[in-house]
Amino acid sequence: MSNPNQLAMVKKDTVDIVAAKVKQFQESGELHFPANYSPENAMKSAWLILQDVKDRNQTPALQTCSKDSIANSLLDMVVQGLNPAKKQGYFIVYGKTLTFQRSYFGTMAVTQRVTGAKSIDASVIYEGDEVDYEIVNGRVTELKHKQKFGNQDKPIIGAYCTIIEHDGTVYNELMTFAEIEKAWGQSKMNPKGESSTHKKFPQEMAKRTVINRACKKFLNASDDNSLVMKHIHASDDVAEEAQLAEEIQGNANQEIIDVEGIEVPCDDETGEILEETKVDESQKEVVTDDAPNW
Repeated sequence: MSNPNQLAMVKKDTVDIVAAKVKQFQESGELHFPANYSPENAMKSAWLILQDVKDRNQTPALQTCSKDSIANSLLDMVVQGLNPAKKQGYFIVYGKTLTFQRSYFGTMAVTQRVTGAKSIDASVIYEGDEVDYEIVNGRVTELKHKQKFGNQDKPIIGAYCTIIEHDGTVYNELMTFAEIEKAWGQSKMNPKGESSTHKKFPQEMAKRTVINRACKKFLNASDDNSLVMKHIHASDDVAEEAQLAEEIQGNANQEIIDVEGIEVPCDDETGEILEETKVDESQKEVVTDDAPNW
């Protein structure tokens, strides 16, 4: 969408409306931003980034996506207090729906904001490392990790995330590498490919996986009645529904099996799980509401 007049119209129907809605939330006391967060700057950054976002057919998102979904994705971003310029989230197109999806940096920021956690850190466990801990009431406690220099060149055997809560309580999320790889297997990025990010940077991807799991548990245990949590859930739901609608179109002629509640496309003859499905964007249609879900 290179026409300045068209861009101006989309901006008026999305960015300006969202800005007014955010101001309304602030004036009513429903929304309070961190001292170092500027919703205006976040919106400006998002608008610049959105002009370069495209779908799989290389069609600009501002041209193919509904204005309602553009407005909703922007509102979800701002209410969560995130800024895409800081790599805290990304705009992704599914059919005619634009979604805002948090990166793990964004998930960490939201978790600290919502729960008041003091810090969130993760570390990788390598072969030869010494790890000791106790389990008390289902929680990993007294986690001790000793590592010798050089072990970083050995195979990864696990990872953990440590969250220090506002009252000083320490929460540890611990995963074996087999559990991490199982989580990677749900990715559409073909993590087993030699050129994949998972293969090139397994340490960082392992930390990202365990951080996401730990933060998800904390967020799910938070007060669902807050405006921030409502938009966190809404943003996740919209992305999941839009992605599912896209996959249904792409998997129309494939058998679907259920693995631990997750639908996985499989080859009809061999039963082999298909790692990647190519979708014809021109055949997809995602139904959206007539108005933003405010």
